Amino acid sequence: MATPAINVQNLTKNYGPVLAVDDITFEVKAGELVGFLGPNGAGKSTTMRILTTFLPASKGYAWVAGFDVMYQSMEVRQRIGYLPESVPLYPEMRVREYLSYRARLKGVERSGRTARLDYCMERCRIKEVKNRLLGTLSKGYRQRVGLADTLLADPPVLILDEPTSGLDPIAHSELRDIVGSLRGEGKTVFLSSHQLADVELICTRVAIIHNGKLLITGTIKELTAGDVTEITVQGAQMNNGMLPKLKAIAPVVEQSNGMLQMRANEADKIAAIIDAVRGVKGDVVSIVPHKRTLEEVFVETVQKEEGA
Repeated sequence: MATPAINVQNLTKNYGPVLAVDDITFEVKAGELVGFLGPNGAGKSTTMRILTTFLPASKGYAWVAGFDVMYQSMEVRQRIGYLPESVPLYPEMRVREYLSYRARLKGVERSGRTARLDYCMERCRIKEVKNRLLGTLSKGYRQRVGLADTLLADPPVLILDEPTSGLDPIAHSELRDIVGSLRGEGKTVFLSSHQLADVELICTRVAIIHNGKLLITGTIKELTAGDVTEITVQGAQMNNGMLPKLKAIAPVVEQSNGMLQMRANEADKIAAIIDAVRGVKGDVVSIVPHKRTLEEVFVETVQKEEGA
């Protein structure tokens, strides 16, 4: 059986009395592109900092590329590319100068260094700014320089923390496409993001964490599977007293202009909604199939945990 690119077992991290990561276990197979999802403060960045050897775990174990992050940290660092949410750059250096400096730090062979620099700049679409000062670049270009840095030593595992955060729509789309294409080059990519549409588009699997607990893992297809029916209803007597009754049957997705949209996946719930609406002389406007999205799965999973 192949060794996982990332293997986390019962990982826990405490900051004094605060439990940031709570006994989580998961694996990322070689060649996968896995999205690590969760609200702010869920434990995503802490987990990534442990995997990249920036932080020690309080309990548990983690291996990256087959090496223990605690006891074999140098071997781990030689096999990962890490892009933090805020890319640390030297504003007084020029792009190519900075990447050349980083390549030397990472031990890229001198004979192939120029070719590698050119490849990474081309790959991340920054050749046109190679002579610009880093301090004059937009955030989108700074993120791309950071991504080029992660690729310099050709590591097998990339760990990317919110790579598209705060970018304008064009820069966002370009960087997302670059990250998505890395899987085709045999890279293992583990990324966190609040952009669930991006994750659904480029990732093979996701893991959802909340309050330090790993709630669910699976492929996009597995998590969004299942027949869901969207029911649109309206009625002049759809008053506040009726809303709690409907919400007790199934989630109300949207409410506007006297109309409600609800979703249910069980025949008895659909029948109960119809009966309740007719009981207040309302109308069922439409009943149509609905394909679940990753965003809906995420919200349902987090809300269920908060309710528990």
